[in-house]
Amino acid sequence: MSAPNLPEQAIVVLNAGSSSVKFSVFIAQASGALSLRLHGQVEALFNQPHFLVRGADGALMDQRHWSAGTQLGHHGALEYLIEFLRQHSEGIVLLGVGHRVVHGGMSYADPVRVDAATLAALAQFVPLAPLHQPHNLDAIRAVAELLPEVPQVACFDTAFHRSDPDMAQMFALPQRFFEEGVRRYGFHGLSYEYIASVLPALAPRAASGRTVVMHLGNGASMCALSAGRSVASTMGFTAIDGLPMGTRSGNLDPGVVLYLQQERGMSAAEVERLLYQQSGLLGMSGLSSDMRTLLASDSPAARRAVDHFVYRCGRELGSLAAALGGLDAVVFTAGVGENSAEIRARICRQAAWLGLQLDEAANAAGGPCISLAGSVVEAWTLPTDEELMIARHTQRVLMTQ
Repeated sequence: MSAPNLPEQAIVVLNAGSSSVKFSVFIAQASGALSLRLHGQVEALFNQPHFLVRGADGALMDQRHWSAGTQLGHHGALEYLIEFLRQHSEGIVLLGVGHRVVHGGMSYADPVRVDAATLAALAQFVPLAPLHQPHNLDAIRAVAELLPEVPQVACFDTAFHRSDPDMAQMFALPQRFFEEGVRRYGFHGLSYEYIASVLPALAPRAASGRTVVMHLGNGASMCALSAGRSVASTMGFTAIDGLPMGTRSGNLDPGVVLYLQQERGMSAAEVERLLYQQSGLLGMSGLSSDMRTLLASDSPAARRAVDHFVYRCGRELGSLAAALGGLDAVVFTAGVGENSAEIRARICRQAAWLGLQLDEAANAAGGPCISLAGSVVEAWTLPTDEELMIARHTQRVLMTQ
Protein backbone atom coordinates (compact mmCIF):
# COMPACT_ATOMS: atom_id res chain seq x y z
CA MET A 1 0.00 0.00 0.00
CA SER A 2 1.51 3.35 -1.04
CA ALA A 3 1.93 6.17 1.46
CA PRO A 4 -0.51 9.06 1.13
CA ASN A 5 0.72 12.25 -0.52
CA LEU A 6 1.63 14.57 2.33
CA PRO A 7 1.39 18.35 1.88
CA GLU A 8 4.59 20.20 1.17
CA GLN A 9 5.95 22.31 4.02
CA ALA A 10 7.13 25.84 3.30
CA ILE A 11 9.12 28.55 5.02
CA VAL A 12 8.74 32.16 3.90
CA VAL A 13 11.74 34.47 4.30
CA LEU A 14 11.25 38.24 4.47
CA ASN A 15 13.84 41.01 4.23
CA ALA A 16 12.12 44.35 4.72
CA GLY A 17 13.91 47.56 3.76
CA SER A 18 12.90 51.18 3.92
CA SER A 19 10.87 51.08 0.69
CA SER A 20 10.82 47.41 -0.30
CA VAL A 21 10.09 43.91 0.92
CA LYS A 22 12.11 41.05 -0.55
CA PHE A 23 10.69 37.56 -0.12
CA SER A 24 11.58 33.93 -0.79
CA VAL A 25 9.64 30.70 -0.36
CA PHE A 26 11.55 27.52 0.49
CA ILE A 27 10.14 23.99 0.49
CA ALA A 28 11.38 21.46 3.04
CA GLN A 29 12.44 18.19 1.40
CA ALA A 30 12.09 14.76 3.01
CA SER A 31 15.83 14.85 3.69
CA GLY A 32 15.45 18.08 5.64
CA ALA A 33 17.15 20.14 2.93
CA LEU A 34 15.45 23.31 1.71
CA SER A 35 14.83 24.13 -1.94
CA LEU A 36 13.86 27.52 -3.33
CA ARG A 37 10.36 27.56 -4.86
CA LEU A 38 9.98 31.27 -5.71
CA HIS A 39 11.35 34.67 -4.82
CA GLY A 40 10.69 38.33 -5.56
CA GLN A 41 10.04 41.71 -4.07
CA VAL A 42 7.60 44.55 -3.67
CA GLU A 43 9.47 47.81 -4.20
CA ALA A 44 8.75 51.56 -4.20
CA LEU A 45 6.22 50.98 -1.40
CA PHE A 46 5.41 54.66 -0.89
CA ASN A 47 5.26 56.02 -4.42
CA GLN A 48 4.61 53.66 -7.33
CA PRO A 49 4.73 50.10 -5.99
CA HIS A 50 5.84 47.23 -8.20
CA PHE A 51 5.36 43.55 -7.31
CA LEU A 52 7.53 40.98 -9.07
CA VAL A 53 7.92 37.25 -8.45
CA ARG A 54 10.16 34.69 -10.14
CA GLY A 55 10.46 30.94 -9.97
CA ALA A 56 13.55 29.14 -8.73
CA ASP A 57 14.88 29.15 -12.30
CA GLY A 58 14.57 32.93 -12.52
CA ALA A 59 11.62 32.86 -14.91
CA LEU A 60 9.05 35.60 -14.36
CA MET A 61 5.90 34.21 -12.72
CA ASP A 62 3.88 37.35 -12.15
CA GLN A 63 4.10 41.09 -11.63
CA ARG A 64 1.89 44.06 -10.88
CA HIS A 65 2.34 47.81 -11.08
CA TRP A 66 0.36 50.26 -8.96
CA SER A 67 -0.34 53.81 -10.09
CA ALA A 68 1.95 56.71 -9.22
CA GLY A 69 1.33 58.13 -5.76
CA THR A 70 0.04 54.84 -4.31
CA GLN A 71 1.09 54.44 -0.67
CA LEU A 72 1.16 50.67 -0.19
CA GLY A 73 3.53 50.58 2.79
CA HIS A 74 4.93 47.47 4.43
CA HIS A 75 1.56 46.30 5.74
CA GLY A 76 -0.12 46.66 2.35
CA ALA A 77 2.78 44.95 0.59
CA LEU A 78 2.65 41.96 2.94
CA GLU A 79 -1.13 41.80 2.69
CA TYR A 80 -0.82 41.57 -1.10
CA LEU A 81 2.02 39.04 -0.87
CA ILE A 82 0.14 36.80 1.56
CA GLU A 83 -2.92 36.77 -0.69
CA PHE A 84 -0.72 35.95 -3.69
CA LEU A 85 0.87 33.05 -1.81
CA ARG A 86 -2.53 31.77 -0.72
CA GLN A 87 -3.62 31.60 -4.35
CA HIS A 88 -0.46 29.73 -5.35
CA SER A 89 0.00 27.40 -2.39
CA GLU A 90 -2.40 24.51 -2.94
CA GLY A 91 -1.03 21.50 -1.10
CA ILE A 92 1.48 23.59 0.86
CA VAL A 93 1.54 24.10 4.63
CA LEU A 94 3.28 27.22 5.93
CA LEU A 95 5.62 26.24 8.78
CA GLY A 96 6.76 29.73 9.65
CA VAL A 97 8.19 33.05 8.57
CA GLY A 98 11.85 33.95 8.99
CA HIS A 99 13.00 37.57 9.08
CA ARG A 100 16.32 39.28 8.60
CA VAL A 101 16.77 41.58 11.59
CA VAL A 102 19.89 43.70 11.42
CA HIS A 103 20.63 44.29 15.11
CA GLY A 104 20.34 41.79 17.93
CA GLY A 105 22.46 43.63 20.49
CA MET A 106 24.17 41.68 23.26
CA SER A 107 21.10 39.62 24.05
CA TYR A 108 20.65 37.72 20.80
CA ALA A 109 23.56 35.56 19.67
CA ASP A 110 21.23 33.06 17.98
CA PRO A 111 17.99 33.17 15.98
CA VAL A 112 14.92 33.35 18.18
CA ARG A 113 11.20 32.78 17.90
CA VAL A 114 9.50 36.17 18.15
CA ASP A 115 6.97 37.07 20.82
CA ALA A 116 5.82 40.42 22.17
CA ALA A 117 8.70 40.64 24.65
CA THR A 118 11.26 39.92 21.92
CA LEU A 119 9.74 42.55 19.66
CA ALA A 120 9.88 45.15 22.42
CA ALA A 121 13.53 44.31 23.14
CA LEU A 122 14.51 44.57 19.48
CA ALA A 123 12.84 47.97 19.20
CA GLN A 124 15.49 49.29 21.60
CA PHE A 125 18.12 48.80 18.87
CA VAL A 126 16.40 51.07 16.32
CA PRO A 127 18.83 53.96 17.03
CA LEU A 128 21.75 51.62 16.25
CA ALA A 129 20.41 50.63 12.82
CA PRO A 130 17.97 53.37 11.76
CA LEU A 131 18.02 52.43 8.06
CA HIS A 132 17.04 48.81 8.71
CA GLN A 133 15.72 47.90 12.15
CA PRO A 134 12.42 49.85 12.06
CA HIS A 135 11.42 48.22 8.78
CA ASN A 136 12.51 44.74 9.89
CA LEU A 137 10.23 45.09 12.90
CA ASP A 138 7.37 46.59 10.85
CA ALA A 139 7.33 43.40 8.78
CA ILE A 140 7.17 41.23 11.90
CA ARG A 141 4.25 43.26 13.27
CA ALA A 142 2.39 43.10 9.96
CA VAL A 143 2.75 39.31 9.70
CA ALA A 144 1.64 38.92 13.33
CA GLU A 145 -1.54 40.84 12.48
CA LEU A 146 -2.21 39.14 9.15
CA LEU A 147 -1.15 35.59 10.13
CA PRO A 148 -1.40 35.47 13.93
CA GLU A 149 -1.21 31.68 14.05
CA VAL A 150 2.05 31.42 12.10
CA PRO A 151 5.29 31.37 14.13
CA GLN A 152 7.98 33.91 13.24
CA VAL A 153 11.74 33.70 13.73
CA ALA A 154 14.15 36.64 13.86
CA CYS A 155 17.63 36.00 12.43
CA PHE A 156 20.27 38.59 13.27
CA ASP A 157 23.04 40.12 11.18
CA THR A 158 25.03 40.71 14.37
CA ALA A 159 24.83 37.17 15.78
CA PHE A 160 27.68 35.62 13.77
CA HIS A 161 30.13 38.13 15.24
CA ARG A 162 29.42 37.31 18.87
CA SER A 163 32.37 34.90 18.62
CA ASP A 164 34.71 37.89 18.23
CA PRO A 165 37.03 38.21 21.25
CA ASP A 166 36.30 41.06 23.65
CA MET A 167 39.48 42.80 22.52
CA ALA A 168 38.06 43.07 18.99
CA GLN A 169 34.73 44.38 20.27
CA MET A 170 36.05 47.08 22.59
CA PHE A 171 36.23 50.83 22.11
CA ALA A 172 38.77 52.82 24.16
CA LEU A 173 36.04 54.16 26.42
CA PRO A 174 35.47 53.65 30.15
CA GLN A 175 34.70 49.98 30.84
CA ARG A 176 31.17 50.70 32.00
CA PHE A 177 30.13 51.60 28.43
CA PHE A 178 31.36 48.24 27.12
CA GLU A 179 29.42 46.44 29.84
CA GLU A 180 26.32 48.46 28.94
CA GLY A 181 26.55 47.41 25.29
CA VAL A 182 28.62 50.11 23.60
CA ARG A 183 30.82 47.76 21.57
CA ARG A 184 31.64 46.64 18.05
CA TYR A 185 28.83 44.34 16.94
CA GLY A 186 29.61 43.75 13.26
CA PHE A 187 26.94 43.17 10.60
CA HIS A 188 26.25 41.17 7.41
CA GLY A 189 26.62 38.13 9.65
CA LEU A 190 24.06 36.04 7.77
CA SER A 191 26.08 36.50 4.59
CA TYR A 192 29.35 35.59 6.30
CA GLU A 193 27.75 32.59 7.96
CA TYR A 194 26.53 31.30 4.60
CA ILE A 195 29.96 31.73 3.00
CA ALA A 196 31.56 29.92 5.95
CA SER A 197 29.07 27.07 5.47
CA VAL A 198 29.98 26.46 1.80
CA LEU A 199 33.75 26.96 2.01
CA PRO A 200 34.60 23.44 3.27
CA ALA A 201 33.31 21.84 0.06
CA LEU A 202 34.72 24.47 -2.31
CA ALA A 203 37.89 25.75 -0.70
CA PRO A 204 39.13 23.58 2.20
CA ARG A 205 42.18 25.74 2.82
CA ALA A 206 40.08 28.87 3.09
CA ALA A 207 37.57 27.06 5.31
CA SER A 208 40.15 25.84 7.82
CA GLY A 209 42.56 28.75 7.66
CA ARG A 210 42.75 32.54 7.94
CA THR A 211 40.28 34.08 5.51
CA VAL A 212 38.91 37.56 4.91
CA VAL A 213 35.45 37.66 3.34
CA MET A 214 34.48 40.88 1.58
CA HIS A 215 30.74 41.54 1.45
CA LEU A 216 30.78 44.35 -1.10
CA GLY A 217 27.44 45.82 -2.11
CA ASN A 218 25.44 48.97 -1.46
CA GLY A 219 26.17 48.08 2.14
CA ALA A 220 29.77 46.91 2.44
CA SER A 221 31.90 45.30 5.10
CA MET A 222 34.69 42.77 5.59
CA CYS A 223 35.07 39.98 8.12
CA ALA A 224 38.11 38.01 9.32
CA LEU A 225 37.39 34.30 9.72
CA SER A 226 39.61 31.87 11.58
CA ALA A 227 38.57 28.31 10.73
CA GLY A 228 35.12 29.62 9.78
CA ARG A 229 34.53 31.70 12.92
CA SER A 230 34.35 35.48 12.98
CA VAL A 231 37.21 37.12 14.89
CA ALA A 232 36.97 40.72 13.62
CA SER A 233 34.81 42.89 11.37
CA THR A 234 35.08 46.32 9.76
CA MET A 235 31.62 47.34 11.00
CA GLY A 236 31.16 48.39 14.60
CA PHE A 237 28.49 49.72 16.95
CA THR A 238 26.27 50.57 13.99
CA ALA A 239 26.13 49.58 10.33
CA ILE A 240 27.75 52.86 9.29
CA ASP A 241 31.33 52.01 10.35
CA GLY A 242 34.16 50.62 8.24
CA LEU A 243 34.17 50.77 4.45
CA PRO A 244 32.54 53.60 2.47
CA MET A 245 29.23 52.33 1.09
CA GLY A 246 26.60 53.39 -1.39
CA THR A 247 25.33 56.29 0.72
CA ARG A 248 27.02 55.67 4.11
CA SER A 249 30.29 57.34 5.07
CA GLY A 250 32.02 54.38 6.68
CA ASN A 251 34.90 55.01 9.08
CA LEU A 252 34.91 58.59 10.35
CA ASP A 253 36.83 60.54 12.98
CA PRO A 254 34.22 61.22 15.71
CA GLY A 255 35.65 64.72 15.90
CA VAL A 256 34.04 65.38 12.52
CA VAL A 257 30.61 64.81 14.07
CA LEU A 258 31.46 67.20 16.92
CA TYR A 259 32.65 69.79 14.41
CA LEU A 260 29.50 69.49 12.29
CA GLN A 261 27.30 70.00 15.34
CA GLN A 262 29.31 72.59 17.25
CA GLU A 263 30.80 74.68 14.44
CA ARG A 264 28.41 74.12 11.54
CA GLY A 265 25.26 74.12 13.64
CA MET A 266 23.92 70.82 12.30
CA SER A 267 21.37 68.97 14.40
CA ALA A 268 21.76 65.29 15.30
CA ALA A 269 19.07 64.44 12.74
CA GLU A 270 20.89 66.39 10.02
CA VAL A 271 24.19 64.66 10.81
CA GLU A 272 22.46 61.28 10.78
CA ARG A 273 20.94 62.02 7.38
CA LEU A 274 24.33 63.18 6.05
CA LEU A 275 26.23 60.11 7.24
CA TYR A 276 23.62 57.49 6.35
CA GLN A 277 22.00 58.84 3.20
CA GLN A 278 24.17 61.52 1.58
CA SER A 279 27.73 60.24 1.92
CA GLY A 280 29.71 57.24 0.66
CA LEU A 281 29.94 56.73 -3.09
CA LEU A 282 26.99 59.05 -3.68
CA GLY A 283 28.45 61.88 -1.65
CA MET A 284 31.97 61.59 -3.04
CA SER A 285 30.90 61.28 -6.67
CA GLY A 286 27.95 63.64 -6.61
CA LEU A 287 26.54 61.26 -9.20
CA SER A 288 25.34 57.88 -7.93
CA SER A 289 25.55 55.28 -5.18
CA ASP A 290 25.67 52.50 -7.80
CA MET A 291 29.14 51.15 -8.51
CA ARG A 292 28.14 50.20 -12.05
CA THR A 293 27.22 53.79 -12.85
CA LEU A 294 30.45 55.09 -11.38
CA LEU A 295 32.62 52.60 -13.28
CA ALA A 296 30.92 53.58 -16.54
CA SER A 297 31.37 57.30 -15.92
CA ASP A 298 34.33 59.41 -17.07
CA SER A 299 33.66 61.96 -14.33
CA PRO A 300 36.78 62.71 -12.21
CA ALA A 301 34.59 62.69 -9.09
CA ALA A 302 33.22 59.25 -9.98
CA ARG A 303 36.75 57.92 -10.50
CA ARG A 304 37.82 59.43 -7.19
CA ALA A 305 34.95 57.73 -5.36
CA VAL A 306 35.86 54.34 -6.84
CA ASP A 307 39.56 54.89 -6.10
CA HIS A 308 38.74 55.71 -2.49
CA PHE A 309 36.54 52.61 -2.14
CA VAL A 310 39.33 50.35 -3.46
CA TYR A 311 41.90 52.08 -1.24
CA ARG A 312 39.76 51.54 1.85
CA CYS A 313 39.19 47.87 0.97
CA GLY A 314 42.94 47.35 0.65
CA ARG A 315 43.67 49.14 3.90
CA GLU A 316 41.04 47.17 5.83
CA LEU A 317 42.34 43.94 4.31
CA GLY A 318 45.74 44.66 5.80
CA SER A 319 44.16 45.39 9.18
CA LEU A 320 42.16 42.14 9.20
CA ALA A 321 45.19 40.12 8.05
CA ALA A 322 47.01 41.53 11.06
CA ALA A 323 44.12 40.52 13.33
CA LEU A 324 44.39 36.97 11.93
CA GLY A 325 48.17 36.85 12.20
CA GLY A 326 48.47 36.12 8.48
CA LEU A 327 46.27 35.39 5.51
CA ASP A 328 45.41 32.25 3.55
CA ALA A 329 42.48 33.39 1.42
CA VAL A 330 40.12 36.19 0.46
CA VAL A 331 36.53 35.73 -0.70
CA PHE A 332 34.49 38.30 -2.63
CA THR A 333 30.70 38.20 -2.31
CA ALA A 334 27.49 40.33 -2.57
CA GLY A 335 26.49 42.55 -5.50
CA VAL A 336 29.79 44.29 -6.25
CA GLY A 337 31.98 41.46 -5.01
CA GLU A 338 30.22 38.86 -7.13
CA ASN A 339 29.71 40.91 -10.29
CA SER A 340 32.47 43.48 -10.69
CA ALA A 341 35.62 41.89 -12.11
CA GLU A 342 37.25 45.33 -12.21
CA ILE A 343 36.80 46.01 -8.49
CA ARG A 344 37.98 42.49 -7.61
CA ALA A 345 41.05 42.90 -9.81
CA ARG A 346 41.99 46.26 -8.34
CA ILE A 347 41.68 45.02 -4.76
CA CYS A 348 43.66 41.86 -5.54
CA ARG A 349 46.45 43.78 -7.26
CA GLN A 350 46.63 46.08 -4.26
CA ALA A 351 47.01 42.97 -2.07
CA ALA A 352 49.98 41.57 -4.00
CA TRP A 353 52.20 42.41 -1.01
CA LEU A 354 50.31 39.76 0.97
CA GLY A 355 51.21 37.11 -1.63
CA LEU A 356 47.99 37.23 -3.64
CA GLN A 357 48.53 36.56 -7.37
CA LEU A 358 45.44 37.27 -9.45
CA ASP A 359 44.47 35.03 -12.36
CA GLU A 360 43.23 37.73 -14.72
CA ALA A 361 41.43 35.32 -17.05
CA ALA A 362 39.66 33.46 -14.23
CA ASN A 363 38.63 36.76 -12.66
CA ALA A 364 37.20 38.02 -15.96
CA ALA A 365 35.28 34.75 -16.29
CA GLY A 366 33.80 35.12 -12.80
CA GLY A 367 35.80 32.44 -10.98
CA PRO A 368 35.03 30.86 -8.60
CA CYS A 369 38.80 30.64 -7.93
CA ILE A 370 40.45 33.81 -9.24
CA SER A 371 44.03 33.34 -7.99
CA LEU A 372 46.91 31.63 -9.76
CA ALA A 373 47.79 28.07 -8.77
CA GLY A 374 50.98 29.14 -7.01
CA SER A 375 49.45 32.08 -5.14
CA VAL A 376 50.37 32.22 -1.45
CA VAL A 377 46.92 33.68 -0.78
CA GLU A 378 43.92 32.18 -2.55
CA ALA A 379 41.17 34.41 -3.95
CA TRP A 380 37.59 33.34 -4.59
CA THR A 381 34.33 34.88 -5.72
CA LEU A 382 31.25 33.15 -4.32
CA PRO A 383 27.56 34.09 -4.35
CA THR A 384 26.06 34.62 -0.94
CA ASP A 385 22.58 33.43 0.07
CA GLU A 386 21.33 35.16 3.18
CA GLU A 387 17.76 34.04 2.45
CA LEU A 388 18.69 30.35 2.53
CA MET A 389 20.60 30.95 5.77
CA ILE A 390 17.50 32.54 7.31
CA ALA A 391 15.33 29.64 6.10
CA ARG A 392 17.72 27.11 7.64
CA HIS A 393 17.71 28.96 10.96
CA THR A 394 13.93 29.25 10.92
CA GLN A 395 13.54 25.55 10.24
CA ARG A 396 15.92 24.63 13.05
CA VAL A 397 14.30 26.94 15.61
CA LEU A 398 10.79 25.70 14.82
CA MET A 399 11.89 22.05 15.01
CA THR A 400 13.50 22.49 18.43
CA GLN A 401 10.87 24.63 20.14
